[in-house]
Amino acid sequence: MNKAEILKEIIEQRRSIFPKDYSETEISQEIIEEILHSATLAPNHKRTKPWRFKIFKGEEKARLASEMQAIYKATQSEQTFLEKKYQDIGFKINKADAVISIIVNFSGMVPEWEEIAAVSMAVQNMYLTCTANNIGSYWSSPGLVNHLKDSLTIEENQKCLGLFYMGKVD
Repeated sequence: MNKAEILKEIIEQRRSIFPKDYSETEISQEIIEEILHSATLAPNHKRTKPWRFKIFKGEEKARLASEMQAIYKATQSEQTFLEKKYQDIGFKINKADAVISIIVNFSGMVPEWEEIAAVSMAVQNMYLTCTANNIGSYWSSPGLVNHLKDSLTIEENQKCLGLFYMGKVD
């Protein structure tokens, strides 16, 4: 196959694959670095490179799961709290081998929508690189991420656009 055919195949195979379908196999650090490197190759106006990523693995990922569950519990009334949703939050994060926070950094040099678009293209590059490496992934943007400002050390000119879950698929 030529490069165009390979690219077309990867694009056609790209899907959101959820943590329930991930295996227990660990993603190598080399592959995670390749995924993040591909993200940094996304086009961005005036080279602002507006993406900021933080990788959660192991104990740090377990703390993220607990924090997200605590945020959910604290932000729901007794009437709206759902135990299943509470459990699902922890399950999805813990089942993923790695979770990456997706942060946009607004430079003030270009319109905000352009920087959000650049981050979105970076995430698409991550998706495609995951697909090429047989890694399941999906981008989730629950409202709970707006409460992670401190733990993600989000600055005033930044916003969390969600979490990118990744896990090997056998």
